[in-house]
Amino acid sequence: MIKFSNKSTKILISAVSILLVIALIFLIYKEREKNAVHEGVIYAMDTVMNINIYGQNYEEGLQICDSEITRLDNLLSTGNDTSEVFYLNKEKEITCSEDVAKLLKVSLKVSAETDGAFDVTIYPLMKAWGFTNKNYHVPSADEISHLITNVNYQKINFDEDALTVSLPENTEIDFGGIAKGYTGELLYDKLKNLGVKSAMLNLGGNVQTIGSKPDGNAWKVGIKSPYDDIPYIGVVEILEKSVITSGGYERYFEEGGKIYHHILDPKTGYPVENDLESVTIVCDNGTMGDALSTALFVLGKDGAIDYWRNHSNEFDFILLDKDKKITCSSGLNGAFTSDLEVEYVY
Repeated sequence: MIKFSNKSTKILISAVSILLVIALIFLIYKEREKNAVHEGVIYAMDTVMNINIYGQNYEEGLQICDSEITRLDNLLSTGNDTSEVFYLNKEKEITCSEDVAKLLKVSLKVSAETDGAFDVTIYPLMKAWGFTNKNYHVPSADEISHLITNVNYQKINFDEDALTVSLPENTEIDFGGIAKGYTGELLYDKLKNLGVKSAMLNLGGNVQTIGSKPDGNAWKVGIKSPYDDIPYIGVVEILEKSVITSGGYERYFEEGGKIYHHILDPKTGYPVENDLESVTIVCDNGTMGDALSTALFVLGKDGAIDYWRNHSNEFDFILLDKDKKITCSSGLNGAFTSDLEVEYVY
């Protein structure tokens, strides 16, 4: 039997105590590291993007986000004469990248399902109204009548297998209504593959989340308000989802005492005028969600609800109408809170 002297016992106890303190400090450090937010701010696609990554691998994660956002901005910009979209609009026929192919596939699918309420060939009209360069003005009725003959998604000739795409003369495309959603979806996949378990990406109003908050709770995303007296119309709690909002209050100008916003109806060539102030889509697929937020805004409240009832397994919605009333799809019951009047549809 081994006997320890009082001195040896004290030394042993001190050593164990030091080890316990070191272990405790290490655990505290690891917990703080897990909960610490690492933020990157990027200006691209004509908006400010905020990237918040929690925990490990954040340095590489922020680098990936910066690199991919810049790459996609350069690839998809209509105003950059080295971009693929600029080249397609100019030359009318290209072998496209996988990114452009994926965007075309979703764009054409949503266009077909919404009878053209979403249409990437709207670009000539967006230029005419000045929404592409901020030289805003109301085009003449004759100019709109002329340009709208070139606006029709069915004019796009896309071979998904060969990755070839061609456009007829005077038809041009713009992925501005879907690019940020695609960017969020792409970054989601890359950050997940990197091992990031908790992140929120705010890509100029298009929110993409990864996992949960570091404490395990759901993310709370405020839905922007078009009204001056309230900052948000409500808050939705989500996990692993994208939240994308479209509204006429985002970009607009005033001429002759009337306000004209940037969401154009592909069938009329004029800004949409209906019963909606904004449309928010909550879904797994950010690319589709971005396109749907525009399409459902164009369709109006009844059209949006009818479309959802045929695709209720794909997304949920939050509709704000001009009477300051909110209509939500049933999947958000319990996840959405608001001080405004809320009705759920099933």
